[in-house]
Amino acid sequence: MKKLLFLINMVLFASVMYGQSLNSPDGNFKMQFQLIDGKPSYKLDFKGKELVKESHLGFELFDAPDLLDGFTMVDSKTSAFDETWQPVWGEYKEIRNHYNELAVTVNQEETNRKMIIRFRLFNDGLGFRYEFPEQENLTYFVIKEEHTQFAMAGDHTAYWIPGDFDTQEYDYTISKMSEIRGLMEGAITDNASQTQFSETGVQTALMLKTDDGLYLNLHEAALIDYACMHLELDDKNMIFESFLTPDAQGKKGYMQAPCTTPWRTVIAGDEAADILLSTLTLNLNEPCAYEETDWIEPVKYIGVWWEMITGKSSWAYSDLPSVKIGETDFSNATPNGKHAANNEHVKNHIDFAAEHGFDAVLVEGWNIGWEDWFGKSKDYVFDFVTPYPDFDVEMLRDYAKSKGVRLMMHHETSSSVRNYERHMDEAYQFMVDNNYNSVKSGYVGDIIPRGETHYGQWMVNHYLYAVKKAADYKIMVNAHEAVRPTGLCRTYPNLIGNESARGTEYEAFGGSKPYHTTILPFTRLIGGPMDYTPGIFEPDVSKYNPDNHSWVNTTIARQLALYVTMYSPLQMAADLPETYEKYMDAFQFIKDVPLDWDETKVPEAEPGKYITYARKEKGADNWFVGSTNGDDGRVSKVAFNFLTPGKKYVATVYADTKDAHYKNNPQSYQIKKYVVTSKSKLSQYCAPGGGYAVSITEVVEKSELKGLKKL
Repeated sequence: MKKLLFLINMVLFASVMYGQSLNSPDGNFKMQFQLIDGKPSYKLDFKGKELVKESHLGFELFDAPDLLDGFTMVDSKTSAFDETWQPVWGEYKEIRNHYNELAVTVNQEETNRKMIIRFRLFNDGLGFRYEFPEQENLTYFVIKEEHTQFAMAGDHTAYWIPGDFDTQEYDYTISKMSEIRGLMEGAITDNASQTQFSETGVQTALMLKTDDGLYLNLHEAALIDYACMHLELDDKNMIFESFLTPDAQGKKGYMQAPCTTPWRTVIAGDEAADILLSTLTLNLNEPCAYEETDWIEPVKYIGVWWEMITGKSSWAYSDLPSVKIGETDFSNATPNGKHAANNEHVKNHIDFAAEHGFDAVLVEGWNIGWEDWFGKSKDYVFDFVTPYPDFDVEMLRDYAKSKGVRLMMHHETSSSVRNYERHMDEAYQFMVDNNYNSVKSGYVGDIIPRGETHYGQWMVNHYLYAVKKAADYKIMVNAHEAVRPTGLCRTYPNLIGNESARGTEYEAFGGSKPYHTTILPFTRLIGGPMDYTPGIFEPDVSKYNPDNHSWVNTTIARQLALYVTMYSPLQMAADLPETYEKYMDAFQFIKDVPLDWDETKVPEAEPGKYITYARKEKGADNWFVGSTNGDDGRVSKVAFNFLTPGKKYVATVYADTKDAHYKNNPQSYQIKKYVVTSKSKLSQYCAPGGGYAVSITEVVEKSELKGLKKL
């Protein structure tokens, strides 16, 4: 009898009387599915601890019976999958995709409608989705609400931003789940477009920490043809439930079977680093959709941008109160004297980029229409091909090409989405004709068609349409104000960047909390890379614009660290060239740091306090370390055991001084060099709002070691 029980326990997929269970490949996660009074539900344990309590699943529909109860189980299938794939770019040379799967088919007896719930359990967490096979009684249907629950096992610490159908550009609040309601009003700050829905509604990716030290993350993967999911908290029972973004009619999804929903994800681990190192979100997306990808490459760039953000310069060429595309004659318009996208200024940026090895120069404000673009609910706002009189497209194209630099296109749509789609083919062809291969698109303001929001199904479909259309022209896309990413960059790797969070620009709008960049990798970056635009060396914004008294809450050393901690194949050196000229020794790290990696490790991490990454350069035995720190000073300790044993390296450490501080001494840094090996250990002070960066290069000549101390 004991032997029989042992064999049963060793079975990977175990059927139980009340449902089905599934184990992760390493056995640490256990998921149970069951029908309770005809209602689909699941629960999830990690190493014997309850992670997600019994949680219900299903849908409320418009003009049709709900898909919530009355189900019987008609089939279940289990399988295992294990592959290794190589991303076009990324944090790893190779990614293992290893999971066990349970697909349960349930039938609603009264209506004879079928639904499949597919669970995939990885060593880093759970993904599950709903599937609707082709069937007579369920073909076209409209979702009123998806009722997917995540019942928490306690009043966890949450790292959250307000639920909003239009923006993620909020500072993070750290609190107990039970405190969210009382803190919501203070967590909501102004934005060009915003729509909250609940006193307890929050956004994914949502980071949580239990009282007994487990870390977990709730998000979604492969958001395609569906509304973005938020979470509404029942703070009496500590249950998060999905809350989809509605359209202008209040409807949350138009479905046609056969179809699927995005994956709902639960990532968990003993260490905070387990969340950062998870590849579950990418693995739940489909493989690359393109046969050829050699045109997709990482981009390090500078730009004519920060000076406009600070108010030093202007996007607009003139002070005309009204512009009509195709009718307004700018040859007779009086220049305002602040227009940054002019020939000489752009040429200076091209020269700086060429001198220091940057790939591209972003230029915003080059095209007509900026005089009245914002807040006017204007449909025909830009045409994306007509430059201002002081921006010579062909001359600048040829000048940049002669310097080995590309210009980066900017398409601000002003959220007039119909207008963008109207001009998209012509705009992309214009890029091809003028040697642009990457575009920064923007969606500032309320969406046109009016009544739609940034995160509804209609807009989700538009963002992907733009990426796929760009691929037809071999163009890479960096979308700002778009829906937060869900791993689609695996399938469509020309999506090389998104903003979709509170980026550096907010430092010129009043600042972000010092711990902001110690949370973003646990939340926003779970779905894909962010164009955070780091590299600000002058924290006093009034130095650029005397009327703007904002302050960038950072030290220079922390700005360097962000190139490692805020992963992206698209990285900007966001400050002005004349500022970098004052700090060329620190600027060297920005020049040296790669954008593509073979390996990634996290020696230490705690959300809201600190994160330290170590990454190995793609195709080379060089490593780069970055540490971003929160509000309090601390000593970071990192062992260099990731280095190849027996080899010697030169480590260049860019760090805060002992008296550095993000508020009163942000530009105080020191640079030291050491000889290091795999046995070396670094003990480095991080100032409040500070951090450090390290480049570790393989020694080629013994002369490189002359005069250096061992670490």
